[in-house]
Amino acid sequence: MQVQHYERVPQNPVNMPGAQGCAIRWLVGPDQGAPNFAMRQFEVSVGGHTPQHTHPYEHEVYVLEGRGVARSGDAEQPLRGGDVVYVAPNEVHQFRNTGDTPFKFLCLVPNVALEKQVAVAPECDS
Repeated sequence: MQVQHYERVPQNPVNMPGAQGCAIRWLVGPDQGAPNFAMRQFEVSVGGHTPQHTHPYEHEVYVLEGRGVARSGDAEQPLRGGDVVYVAPNEVHQFRNTGDTPFKFLCLVPNVALEKQVAVAPECDS
């Protein structure tokens, strides 16, 4: 068993095209010996967002704190701490901070996803 406070895990900027004010921490994954899933923590600053993107694998999101939206096509779903999101494979999606504090969420993906391509979609208008 491995136990570590999340703040001891390095936080790095998300350097994908279309990302703004977004950082990631790789909390659990292959480097820790996890054979099946990776757990990442994202922090999106006020006014920031993840890139609008798609990939051939599912992922699950648990919102820790802050306020935001999950965007899929033209539809937006408001999010706050405690909300859970399932993103299906190949669904174009984006997470945006709509609050006045950092928007933090956990994102879990299968480890096989680490070898898959992520396609950045054209930016949305807002």
